[in-house]
Amino acid sequence: MTPMATRYDLSDPEQREEGIAAAGRAVQRGRLVVLPTDTVYGVGADAFSPEAVKRLLDAKGRGRHMPPPVLVSARTTLDALAVGVPDWARVLVDTLWPGPLTLVVRQQASLQWDLGETRGTVAVRMPDHEAALELLSRTGPLAVSSANRTGLPAATNADDAEAMLGELVRVLLDGGPTPGPVPSTIVDCTGPRPRILREGLLDVARLDEVLSQTGVQVAGDDEGD
Repeated sequence: MTPMATRYDLSDPEQREEGIAAAGRAVQRGRLVVLPTDTVYGVGADAFSPEAVKRLLDAKGRGRHMPPPVLVSARTTLDALAVGVPDWARVLVDTLWPGPLTLVVRQQASLQWDLGETRGTVAVRMPDHEAALELLSRTGPLAVSSANRTGLPAATNADDAEAMLGELVRVLLDGGPTPGPVPSTIVDCTGPRPRILREGLLDVARLDEVLSQTGVQVAGDDEGD
């Protein structure tokens, strides 16, 4: 039988350091980890390991047609992953990262990874969570999806994440309850105007407020791709 994940209480300074270090080692070995974010708990894997990404999709019960987003620890990492990022998208990044905003951008063609059927794009987010950012600073970009089996509610506490994925992950970082269950807002930045693919914590009014300095507004649903 597959052992349950080793769980670390991030409120305990000693367990916090030990847990983040253990999670980093697990990622390097191609294993899955559960981590808290500023929205819900996520299950993460090395974004540059096709085997680890497949393990993540299998754990969630997803296919390659639903590639996971990538979490990063710094705004500057966006340029290492993406090309042709519009100026208005950079304004969103400068104002709303770290935070509950995921940007779909065109990926660098040279990237040696396989996240699934991305059609040349990648969804990128910088979470506003200290422990998540610390882990990301050690591992580099992680493929991270909500910590749940597909079709079930996203986990907003470590117990729920463990119940759904405990036998499939190596390390579980318990950061207490998250602000969820509302996820990040996903914005498509591959066209001439931003287009919301999923409205989460950030609504159209907030995005347009940030974009007001650029002269660009979020595209309506009737404006197509």
